[in-house]
Amino acid sequence: MTVTLHPETLADEPGVSLRLAQHRAARLTHVEYALTLVVPGDRAALISGRLVARFTLDVPGVVIFDFAPTAGEVRATRVNGEQASPQVSGEHIVVAETLTRAGNNEVEFDFTTDGSALNRQSDFLYSLLVPARARRVFPCFDQPDLKAHFQLSLDIPAQWQAVSNTPVEADASWDGRRQLRFAPTEPLPTYLFAFVAGVLHVDQGQRRGRTFRIWHREDDLDLVTANRETILDLHDSALAWLESYTGIAYPFRQFDVVLVPSFQFSGMEHPGAILYNASRLLLRPSASGHEHLTRASLIAHETAHMWFGDLVTMRWFDDVWIKEVFANFVAEKVVADLYPNQNHELRFYLANYSSAYAVDRTGGSHPIRQHLANLSEAGQLYGPIIYLKAPIVFRQLEHVLGEERFRDGVRRFLAAHRFGNADWDDLQGALAGADDGDLRRRSAAWLDEPGRPRVEIAVEVDAAAGVAAITSETSDPARTGRFWPQRIAVALGYPDRIEHVVMELDAARVTTAHTGERPAYVLGGGRGLGYGYFPLDESSRAWLLGHAAEIPDPLTRAVAWMSLWEELLEGDIDARHWCEAALRALEFEDDEQNIERLLSILARAFWLFLPSPAREAVAPAVEACLRSRLSNARVATERATWFGALRQVVTTPDGCAWLERVWARNEAVEGLSLGEVDETTLALELAVRSVPRWGDVLERQRRRIRDSERRDRFEFIAPAAAGDAAVRTAAFERFADPALRTREEWVLRAMHYLNHPLRQSHARQFIRPGLDLLPDIQRTGDIFFPARWADAMLAGHASPVAAAIVDQFLVDRVDLAPRLRNAVVAAADLLFRVSRGPD
Repeated sequence: MTVTLHPETLADEPGVSLRLAQHRAARLTHVEYALTLVVPGDRAALISGRLVARFTLDVPGVVIFDFAPTAGEVRATRVNGEQASPQVSGEHIVVAETLTRAGNNEVEFDFTTDGSALNRQSDFLYSLLVPARARRVFPCFDQPDLKAHFQLSLDIPAQWQAVSNTPVEADASWDGRRQLRFAPTEPLPTYLFAFVAGVLHVDQGQRRGRTFRIWHREDDLDLVTANRETILDLHDSALAWLESYTGIAYPFRQFDVVLVPSFQFSGMEHPGAILYNASRLLLRPSASGHEHLTRASLIAHETAHMWFGDLVTMRWFDDVWIKEVFANFVAEKVVADLYPNQNHELRFYLANYSSAYAVDRTGGSHPIRQHLANLSEAGQLYGPIIYLKAPIVFRQLEHVLGEERFRDGVRRFLAAHRFGNADWDDLQGALAGADDGDLRRRSAAWLDEPGRPRVEIAVEVDAAAGVAAITSETSDPARTGRFWPQRIAVALGYPDRIEHVVMELDAARVTTAHTGERPAYVLGGGRGLGYGYFPLDESSRAWLLGHAAEIPDPLTRAVAWMSLWEELLEGDIDARHWCEAALRALEFEDDEQNIERLLSILARAFWLFLPSPAREAVAPAVEACLRSRLSNARVATERATWFGALRQVVTTPDGCAWLERVWARNEAVEGLSLGEVDETTLALELAVRSVPRWGDVLERQRRRIRDSERRDRFEFIAPAAAGDAAVRTAAFERFADPALRTREEWVLRAMHYLNHPLRQSHARQFIRPGLDLLPDIQRTGDIFFPARWADAMLAGHASPVAAAIVDQFLVDRVDLAPRLRNAVVAAADLLFRVSRGPD
């Protein structure tokens, strides 16, 4: 039986459905938008707008626009020059078939909209339209495969400035207002169209004949000056590398950078106007080496998006991982060239594996590629699996294909789909050419299945013959019969050397021969090659707990500590023994990247896996180790790492008193310059520890803060750290109001303090209402907010009572969207493990 699709019914579906998107993409071409927005000075007033949409239709037919502002309306419609009544259907505007014609069409809307999707403040606003939030600002076809030329005109208060994807081509002012018209854009999807307007400072510089502008709201101009040249250099170097790698010159007309205070993402790749969280680029003298490398990676990531995502865009958001994997994968290569003295194999391993495993080991994991029926759910596709697991998978593909063949495939892909759209099938074809059977087999296992394999390594040695048989047994932890083909390295550790044996796991059981005697330890995934859970044998576990610090190679040490952490999570190592081993290792660890990662997981073990008596017993040793290494650190970036870790784990009266003296400026940290942001964090950490006079500490810190934006942020967060339980309860209860959740970075920081391990007894009352808010948070927030909310809610809890609350929520809320359920299960994984042991 054939079912006839009536286009009008598609308008009844909320959001932007795949059915609607496919219907439009099959019929519409050559889309152009001329958008005018009049922004009043009063942030509470509606914004008025006019949109002229031009497009080509294959035949006359119903045309459905997306428009769903939180507040606002369509006031008038004209179609091909004729007045028409607005036909609003739910979140859409329907243009009747009788009004359209084959060929060129023009539809004009007069409308009003609120600023909810424009992150509006009293004297500043910025658009952030990913994945399908353009429809909350103006009528449009809000899907990635209907790219359009945009021409934006802004009418703003006279004292404001504005930046968009393209240069300003007309600028006029009169009667307290300013009118700007920007040049038409290259073809862009709606989610990459962007503008920022408000009271802004602008700085600029030249590199290789290209002008870069840096827009910001930072009051500390010395801070901008201290970072300016590095920001310009990093962007210029990333552009030069990418032009060489892709064989395509930078494809857009301008390159502006906008530094947004408390931006909800680290960065967003709008072509011509990249938005960054200001604190990620404006580093302070106390920044750690990790922060410097992270800034370089972030800049390389967003710059890579100019080709991967902007020049060539996925057809639908189920392939959003393609642009993100390329951005991260290529960023690692860029940073490796920029910082040749860093251990970049180690950096790739530390940056990707741990966080990918943190989701993939849980019941909340999901495939890299996911079916997406509606863009209203697209935000939940984002996370460590596509950002961090996918680059690991691409590294495997590059190993199989070879670097040159892989790069040539990337160039073919970009050239073939320039300013257009493409999907995974297009990319596979470009990478592998005609001989792609093995690539497709490998990619299907890794991209279309959740989770990770269990890979057990056994070594049997024939001492007389001097030969070892190394056997790999791969199994599916979920017992569904899945198999993940991959190439791994096995590290065989000896007192004087490390030998690596590469194995091709093309079957569940693989054996290879290796000349040599019995090793002291065996590590699966050596050299960072291989993805999965590699359980340690008993003798390797014992040796590594006592001697991991003696391993000469930094990357192998990192793999060893990752394996030991996995053993802790599986319940095969006692948390007290693990912490004591980590402290011994930290006495000798000299690689700054390893120091940062070991300190990070030590903090999690300290707060979550040690019961209070054990934590109190080990705390003096933890603080003594960190204070000693802080005093003896070689460089300022390393001192910053030790100080940041110490600030995070201090619990003893002596330690808290020392931190308070540092905060009060009565004692200095030798060789480390602490600024306003550092002291603000110290004040909050002291308050959450309920030091005597915690209220005075918070008030004095509030008065110290000179920057108005940072003062507002502190006043928002401080109640969550207060020593008064009633104040904290009120701080949580305000989050039921979506209007008080708009500054997402502030909200998440407040949630961190509300649910700090020292406050978990009081904070258990927040868990159920906080989890019940998740659907509303998904509806009103940006793409990362729901998962980060769940993480901030649960990360500080370790009790069986808290675990039972989460369990009951999952039982009760059978209506919870699957992706939100996955976010909760993943966020609760450590809570479940520590409160009731591994499954």
